[in-house]
Amino acid sequence: MTQFVNTGDYGDKELFCLLNMGVDFSSQWGRRESSKFSISAAVTSKEYSLDGALENTQLPKGDCWSVHKFGGTCVGTSERIGNVADIIIADQSERKLAVVSAMSKVTDMMYDLIYKAQSRDDSYLTALDAVLEKHKLAAVDLLDGDELASFSSKLHHDINNLKAMLRAIYIAGHATESFSDFVVGHGELWSAQLLASAVRKNGVECSWMDTREVLVVNPTGSNQVDPDYLKSEERLAKWYSNNPSKTIIATGFIASTPQNIPTTLKRDGSDFSAAIMGALLKARQVTIWTDVDGVYSADPRKVSEAVILKTLSYQEAWEMSYFGANVLHPRTIVPVMQYDIPIVIKNIFNLSAPGTMICRSSGDEHEDGQKVESLVKGFATIDNVAIVNVEGTGMAGVPGTASAIFSAVKDVGANVIMISQASSEHSVCFAVPEKEVKAVADVLESRFGQALSAGRLSQIAVIPNCSILAAVGQRMASTPGVSATLFTALAKANINIRAIAQGCTEYNITVVVKREDCVRALRAVHSKFYLSRTIIAVGIVGPGLIGATLLDQLKDQTAVLKEKFNIDLRVMGITGSRTMLLSESGIDLSKWRELLSLRGEMADLSKFVHHVRGNHFIPNTVLVDCTADSHIASHYYDWLHKGIHVVTPNKKANSGPLDQYLKLRALQRQSYTHYFYEATVGAGLPIISTLRGLLETGDKILRIEGIFSGTLSYIFNNFAGSTAFSQVLKEAKEAGYTEPDPRDDLSGTDVARKVIILARESGLHLELSDIPVQSLVPEPLRDCASAEEFMQQLPQFDQQLAKQRQNAEDAREVLRYVGVVDVVNGKGTVELRRYSKEHPFAQLSGSDNIIAFTTERYATQPLIVRGPGAGAEVTAGGVFCDILRLASYLGAPS
Repeated sequence: MTQFVNTGDYGDKELFCLLNMGVDFSSQWGRRESSKFSISAAVTSKEYSLDGALENTQLPKGDCWSVHKFGGTCVGTSERIGNVADIIIADQSERKLAVVSAMSKVTDMMYDLIYKAQSRDDSYLTALDAVLEKHKLAAVDLLDGDELASFSSKLHHDINNLKAMLRAIYIAGHATESFSDFVVGHGELWSAQLLASAVRKNGVECSWMDTREVLVVNPTGSNQVDPDYLKSEERLAKWYSNNPSKTIIATGFIASTPQNIPTTLKRDGSDFSAAIMGALLKARQVTIWTDVDGVYSADPRKVSEAVILKTLSYQEAWEMSYFGANVLHPRTIVPVMQYDIPIVIKNIFNLSAPGTMICRSSGDEHEDGQKVESLVKGFATIDNVAIVNVEGTGMAGVPGTASAIFSAVKDVGANVIMISQASSEHSVCFAVPEKEVKAVADVLESRFGQALSAGRLSQIAVIPNCSILAAVGQRMASTPGVSATLFTALAKANINIRAIAQGCTEYNITVVVKREDCVRALRAVHSKFYLSRTIIAVGIVGPGLIGATLLDQLKDQTAVLKEKFNIDLRVMGITGSRTMLLSESGIDLSKWRELLSLRGEMADLSKFVHHVRGNHFIPNTVLVDCTADSHIASHYYDWLHKGIHVVTPNKKANSGPLDQYLKLRALQRQSYTHYFYEATVGAGLPIISTLRGLLETGDKILRIEGIFSGTLSYIFNNFAGSTAFSQVLKEAKEAGYTEPDPRDDLSGTDVARKVIILARESGLHLELSDIPVQSLVPEPLRDCASAEEFMQQLPQFDQQLAKQRQNAEDAREVLRYVGVVDVVNGKGTVELRRYSKEHPFAQLSGSDNIIAFTTERYATQPLIVRGPGAGAEVTAGGVFCDILRLASYLGAPS
C-alpha cells in the first residue's frame, strides 16, 4: 500500500511549521517505512512493490486490447455508471481497459475544497461532506453486500485522511501543487473503484488500477507533462504481473513523477491517459465516450447545420482541436499516432450513432466503396483574441528581429496563437489572447522603445476584438482553389479579413476577422463548401400586391428549396409604410398577414434594416423592395455599401438621376454585394439577363424595341372593330390590368422608365427627360381631380384614336404602344406606332409583352422574347428568380 507521512501525529502548530519548512507530505509517496498512521494515495486490492520480482504472468500487447475512456458526464450518476459497466461487459474484445474520470462536477468540487482551505474558510468541511454524500449515495444505488461494505469503508478512510490534509492546508494558508494534485485525484480513485465493483457485480472478473502506480510523467514549464513511456511501460508490466486481468478499470487524469510524487495530467488529462494506455498496450482501438455523436464539421451551437464527420486524420483532428473544436486535446493524439491506433469518438447516450474515427487516413467512401473526400473537413474558431502588429522599414533584412519580438512575448508568458509576416519583412503580426495583449504591448514598447524613437519601427499597434477562423482539411494540400473559395465566401458575406496564415503542410488556412463577424464568417464558409445549406436572411419591403404574392410563393416553396436545393430563405422582417413585423428566427409565412396585423409595430426602416441584417448566425442578407417608392430606392446605395444584397422590381433607382445610377452600379461592380432587378422591365421575362448575355458574349446592341406595358398591350390587342377606346380601357380597369388611376398607364412614364433602364444597360448615358414620350391621356383630362372623373370624360375623346385605328386597318396594320432604344444613334422614344399584321408585334394576345433585340449577330432576324409582362404572379415570380439567382452566387448548388 502506498503511504504518506502520518499527519495524525502532528498538532496544528507542528503542521504549520512543517508546511512552512517546505516539507511536502506527498514527497513521501511510494516509501515503505512503517508508520503509526497513513494517508493513502490509493486503496488497492493487494499490495505490491515496484522493486519486487516479476511474476511469471507476462503482459500481452496488441489487438487483443481495446481501450475505453469514460468522461465525468458518462459516470455522473449511479445509473450512468451502471450503463458504463454494461458497455464494458458488452465489448467482445479479448481484453479491455477502461479509463474513467471523476464523477461529473467532482473535480471542481475537489479544487473548491483546496481553495476554501487555503482561504481559511471553515465551509471546506461542509463541502467535503457533500463529496462524501455524493459517492455514498452512488454506492448504495449501485452495490450491495461485501462490495458495498468494502467501498464504503475505503471511502470513509479516504475522507478522514483528506480532512487531516485539508486541515494542514487551512493552517498554512497555502497548498503546494503536489498537495493539490493528491487531493483532486481522489475523484478518479472513487469512480474507478465504483465502476470496477459494478462490473464485478455482473459476474465479470475485474481489477482496478491506480494509474499513479503505472504512469510516469515529467512536468514541463507550460502547465503540461511529458509521459516517460519507458518507465511507464516497465511499471505497467510489473503492475500486470501482480494483477493479471482481462478487464481493467484505470483512473484517468492522475499519474506520478519520476520521484514518485502524485501529479495530474492537467485538464483533459483523462483523454490523455487513455491514449497513453492505448500506446503502452498497442491496443486495437481507443474509444472516447462522450455526450455528443462525434466530431462536428463546425460548432453546432453556431452552425445548426453542422454535420458529424465519419472520419478525420490525426493531423485534421490535431488542427481542429488546437483551434478550439470540441474534439480532443492535441496531445491526446500524439501517443496513438506512432502505432496507428484509431481513436473513435462515440456518444454514450446514443449507442446507435457510428461516431467519428480518427485514424491515419480520413477518406470518406460512397456505398460502392469509391473514396471521396471533402476538401475542407471542418471549421473551428477561437474568440477573444487580439492582433499585435509590429511594423517598420527597419525590420526588413535585419536578422533577429522576429526572435527579439517573440522572446519579449515569452517573457510575459503570453501564448501566441498564430503568426503572419509579409515577405517584404516590413511587418509581422501575431494573435494572442485578449487578456494577455496589454502585457504584450507594454513589453514590446519597452523592449523596442529606442527603435520606435529612432524610426526603425513605425508602430506597435493592437487590434482588439478579433476572432480566429480556421479551415482544416488534409485534402486542401496542393489543391488549387481552396483559398479562393474560402476568401470569396467571406467577401460575399461582406466580411473583412484582418490577417491570414497558412502552414506549408496546407492542412490549415487561418484568418482573423472581427469578433462580431465570427459567426457569420463561420456560417458563410461552412455553407460555401457545401457542408450546410445556403442561408439567407430576407427582408420584404412593401407587402402590397407583388410583395404579398411573393410571400405566398416563398411559403409554398420553402420546404422544397431546403430539401432539394439546400437553400434556406428565412424572412426575418416584413415592413409596409405604417407597420412592420420582425422575427429573430424567421416569420411563419403561413400566417404572416395575421402576425403583421396582431404583432406588428410602428414601421421604422432603419430599425427594420438593422434587425434583418443583425442576426449573426445568418451570413447573408437580402432586402427585397416590392414598392414603387423612390424614397426606398434612394437607400439602395447605403444597403449595398453595408454588404446587404438588393432584389427589386422597383424601377425608380435604375431610371432615376443618371449620376446616382452610375454611382450605384459602380459600387455593385466593386464589391461582392449583388443587386438584381430583372423584374423592373419585363416582370417575369428574362429581359435584363438576355441583354447582359448578349453584351457579355461580345455582341453589339443596335436596337431594342418592344411592347413593355402589359396594360397597354391588353388595351391595343383588344382595341379592334367598333369598340371604343374608353370601353376597352374600362374593361381593362375592371379586370385589374390597370393602375387605380389609368392615367399612370396611359401617360407612358412607366414605359419610358423601362426604356431608360435598357438604354443604360446598353451603355447609353441618358436621363429620363431625354426620352420623348407620347402620352395617351388627352391634354384636357390630365388635370382631372380623380380617376373616376377621368373615366367619365374620356369617351369625349374616343374619336381621335378611332380614326388612327381605322387608318391603320385600311393599311392592313395595327396600333401598338412601344418603347425604342436606338443604340446606334444614342436615343430612345416612347410612342404609338403602326405595324403590319404580319409583324410579331401584331400577333400578341392578352397582356403579353414582346421585346425584339436587333444586334450585329441578330441583324436580319431580331432575337425576340415574348410572354406575360404584367400581373402580380409573374412579377413576384421574376423577383423570386432573382432571389434564387442570388443564392446560387452565394454558394447554393446550381
